Amino acid sequence: MTHIRLTMAQALVRWLAVQRVEVDGVEQPYFAGVWAIFGHGNVAGVGEALAEAEDILPTYRAHNEQGMAHAAIAFAKASRRQRAMVCTTSIGPGATNMVTAAALAHVNRLPVLFLPGDIYASRRPDPVLQQVEDFGDATVSANDCFRPVSRLFDRITRPEQIIDALPRAMAVLTDPAACGPVTLCLCQDVQAEAYDYPEAFFEPRVWRQRRVQADADELAALVAAIRSAKAPLIVVGGGVLYSRAEAELAKFAAASGIPVAETQAGKGALTVDHPQLLGGIGVTGTSAANAAAAAADLVIGVGTRLQDFTTGSRTLFRGQLVQVNVALHDLAKHGAAGVMGDVRAVIESLGGALAGWQVSPAWRAELDASKARAAAEYETATVLPADGALPSDAAVVAAVARGTAENAVVVCAAGGLPGELHKLWPTRSVGGYHVEYGYSCMGYEIAGGLGVKMADPAREVVVMVGDGSYLMLNSELATSVMLGMKLIVVLLDNRGFGCINRLQHATGGRPFNNMLADSRHVRLPDIDFVAHAKSLGAIAEKAGDIAELEAALVRAREADRTSVIVIDTDAALSSEVGGHWWDVAVPEISSRAEVAAARREYEARLAGEKE
Repeated sequence: MTHIRLTMAQALVRWLAVQRVEVDGVEQPYFAGVWAIFGHGNVAGVGEALAEAEDILPTYRAHNEQGMAHAAIAFAKASRRQRAMVCTTSIGPGATNMVTAAALAHVNRLPVLFLPGDIYASRRPDPVLQQVEDFGDATVSANDCFRPVSRLFDRITRPEQIIDALPRAMAVLTDPAACGPVTLCLCQDVQAEAYDYPEAFFEPRVWRQRRVQADADELAALVAAIRSAKAPLIVVGGGVLYSRAEAELAKFAAASGIPVAETQAGKGALTVDHPQLLGGIGVTGTSAANAAAAAADLVIGVGTRLQDFTTGSRTLFRGQLVQVNVALHDLAKHGAAGVMGDVRAVIESLGGALAGWQVSPAWRAELDASKARAAAEYETATVLPADGALPSDAAVVAAVARGTAENAVVVCAAGGLPGELHKLWPTRSVGGYHVEYGYSCMGYEIAGGLGVKMADPAREVVVMVGDGSYLMLNSELATSVMLGMKLIVVLLDNRGFGCINRLQHATGGRPFNNMLADSRHVRLPDIDFVAHAKSLGAIAEKAGDIAELEAALVRAREADRTSVIVIDTDAALSSEVGGHWWDVAVPEISSRAEVAAARREYEARLAGEKE
C-alpha cells in the first residue's frame, strides 16, 4: 500500500476536498467551502493547510464566528441538506462563539462541520492561551460546550484518528435521520504533526441520499385511515423540502383533494397558487389552516417534528394523528401512529394506492369557504396606514412581496416578523421561504441571507429583519459586499424588542426592559441605521412610508451590491388574523391585577374551559 506523509491538517483538508455528492444527477463537491476566522489554535495548522488547498477547497473570511456559522447553516438549508460547509476557529472565544449556531443547526437538523481549535494533546504548554481549566476534569476544554449541540462530537488527539473520524462525520452529515452538526475538535499540536496516510484514503467518494422505503403494514394502515377519513389534513414540514418531494406532494394533494397546511420549515414546498394550500398552521398560522386542523378527523404530519408552534402547544389537533418521517424520534410524538420512510417515497406510494380516491365534496366546500374568509382577512391585515401613521409589520411584508421577484427567497428569523410572514408571505416559487424558527435565533437573518445567496446566486434574496436583531449581529453585511453576494435587506425599526413587548403585555406585565424607552437609560440612542449600513459598504436609504419603500425596492433590485432599506414601524401593531393559543406560563402570584387576570385565563386554557 502506498502512503503519503502529511500533517494532520493537510490530510484533513485534502480529504474534505474530494468528498462528492450527486444533486439532480450532477456530481458536485459536498463541501462548498470553509468559513475561517484564524487565531491561536488554528492559524498555523489548519490555516496553512487551507492556504495550500485554496484551488480545490475555497476559504471565506467572515467578521464574526457565529455569523459565519449561520451562513454555513443557511447554505445547507437552502441546498436541501445535500451540500454543506465547514467552519474553523481558534481555540477559545472563537470556538464558543459558534456554540449558539451549533444549537441552531442541531434543532433544525442541518449539516455543518465545526472544526474548532483545541488544547494541546501533549499538554506540553498547559495551560495554553485561552485554555479553560476544569479543576475536576483535566480532559475538559471549552469545546466540550459543543457536546449537547452536536450529532457527533470527537476530539482529535492523534493524527491517524481522522482516518476513522472523517468518514463517521460524513455518515452523520449525509444521513436523512441523523443529520445535524458535527464537531471535530482539533488539538493544535496534532494539527501540525505528520503521519504516513494511505493514498487510498484520499480517493474521491460520492455520497448519495438514502431513501428509506416504508414498511408495508404501516403504509397500508395509513392508506386505510385516509380512505375512511371524512376530513383529512396534511401538515407539511421541512422534511418535504429536504427529500425534494415538493412535486410529488403537489401532484398527490391536487389528485386527492386533501388540503395542505405548512409549518414554518415546510412553507415553500408548495406555491401560493396551489388549490389545496391553506397556508401556515399553528400559533402563527392562517385561520383557514387552523380551522381545518380543528375540524380534521385525520392529521398527517409529513416530515415535521411537531414543535409547539405547529401544534398550538398540543391543543390544535383533535383527530387521529399519523407521522410520516424518516426519523424514529419523531414517529410517536403526541401519540401519533408512525410511518417510517423517506417522505418522497411514501407520498409516491400513497399516490399509487389512492389513485382515483378524493375527499368528500362537503370537506372541499368547507375548505373553500375557509380560504375565502382567509383571503378577506389578508386584505384587512395588510391595509395601508392612514396618512402620517406608522405602518404595521404586515403592511411592510405585503409591500415587500409586491416589490420583489417571483423567484425571491425571503429570509428571516426571530421576533414578530416570522409570524406575519408565516401567515401573509405569498411563496411564488418552491424554496422561496427561508425562516429560521426552530431555534428562533436573533441575529441569524443577514448571515443567513448570505448563506442562501451562496447556495443559489441566481435567486433574489430578501432579508427582513427587525432593529433588535440587526443590532445583535450585522457584521456579515460587510462580508456580503466583499464577496459580491448581493442582498436586499429591509430593516423594520420599532425601537426595541416589539414582539416580546407585546407578549409581555399579553401576559399582564407592564412595559419593562423591551422597548428602548422602557429600559433603564440616561439618554435614548438615536441610531442611524442608514449611516451604519453605509459604513459597512452597503447602499442604504430610509423610506418614510410604504410608497417610498416600494420605490426603494425598485432601486435596490437594480443596484450592483447589497442594499439596506430602513422603515419605521408601529411596535404595537400585529395582524390579528389567524393564529392559535401558545402555552406561555403566567405567574401564579403577582402584585399586578393584570397578571392575576392573565393567570386566570391561562388556567382556564389549561383546563380546556376556553379555546
